Amino acid sequence: MQSSRGLERECGRNLELIWLKGRLAPDFKTIADFRRDNGPALRKVCQQFVALCRGIDLLDASIVAIEGSKFKAVNAKTKSFTREKLKRCLGEIDAVIERYLVELDRADEVLSKTDMSVPMARLERAIKKLAYCRREANALKAIERRTDSSGETQVSLTDPDARGMATTSRKPRVVGYNVQSAVETKHHLIVAHEVTNLGYDRDALAMMARAAREEMSCDDIEAVADKGYHKGEEIVACEEAGIPVTVPRPHTSNAAAHGRFDRADFTYVAGEDAYVCPAGARLTYRFTNTEAGKTLHSYWTDACGKCAIKGRCTTSKEHRVRRWEHEGILERVQQRLDDDPNKMSLRYQTVEHPFGTIKAWMGATHFKMKTLKHVATEMALHVLAYNLKWVMAILGVPKLLGAM
Repeated sequence: MQSSRGLERECGRNLELIWLKGRLAPDFKTIADFRRDNGPALRKVCQQFVALCRGIDLLDASIVAIEGSKFKAVNAKTKSFTREKLKRCLGEIDAVIERYLVELDRADEVLSKTDMSVPMARLERAIKKLAYCRREANALKAIERRTDSSGETQVSLTDPDARGMATTSRKPRVVGYNVQSAVETKHHLIVAHEVTNLGYDRDALAMMARAAREEMSCDDIEAVADKGYHKGEEIVACEEAGIPVTVPRPHTSNAAAHGRFDRADFTYVAGEDAYVCPAGARLTYRFTNTEAGKTLHSYWTDACGKCAIKGRCTTSKEHRVRRWEHEGILERVQQRLDDDPNKMSLRYQTVEHPFGTIKAWMGATHFKMKTLKHVATEMALHVLAYNLKWVMAILGVPKLLGAM
């Protein structure tokens, strides 16, 4: 239970809680203020419990699964705006204002030509609607000026740190936070978590892998994540930190959908620094350039013009392959997955359950607190409760108390 008012009721109703507190009965304001004012300490308690689990050998330090999930904030979709939504809403309001102005002009015209007036109630309703629409337009224009001056791409009125995030490929949005977690595979305990307001996972891999290694105090650790975490720079950062990762590579090319060969059909020969195409020709190195901060090597062959299967390969003069300078690291990551494809099943079995359990506890509304730092405190309490209940089920209360 996360509601301070609900906790206040339980303090006077739940006999176990009454005994645990020694008959203390704080009101909801005391509970809410304590949670708000002691965020760093509460988050530290969550970390210390993970250290306790490590000390009694409950954690599997060999591999962790990393995942992110969207949680709703205290902010309705109607109170969250992007630049595109602002323009759309202003356009809709302008159209409504124009419609009411036309209605008032028509009433004046009818009165001047026929001496018949429109019912007063109808006119008053139109005037009130017009005034309301103008107030809404002014409010939206103020938000638009705010985004222009601050450079923000999104504005949330109730919780300023919450952001609109897509939850599926069809883009239904949730206004909230993206919670990252790292879960060990032995007992499915959450060893590290982080609350972010980014709507994607691809910048979180190295951060979560390093956090998991630090919490588990183990140098030899492997991380597994889904394809949403596949970003070259993040994978390289993990490899440089000595953390091998397994992340499937997303298929972003449309070539296969059109019946043509894609990048995976071209084999790199490291000894020759060349690619072999499906027809057996060698694509040799040609030049190096830099795009978006990445050093890319380009390869192609002059044999494409006479190739019998060129139609299945490219619509251009020749098929060019570009190779990132750290492509070898990405190939090793893919090779790890090819050698043990069951790691993706292990990831799914490990990291999905904690999020599902915590969301079931939260109910439909998810977070109760506002702003990133307070939401991080609330999430730390949920993670602590999850780990605590799980360890109690594994060890039993007497053994857990003895370990403490």
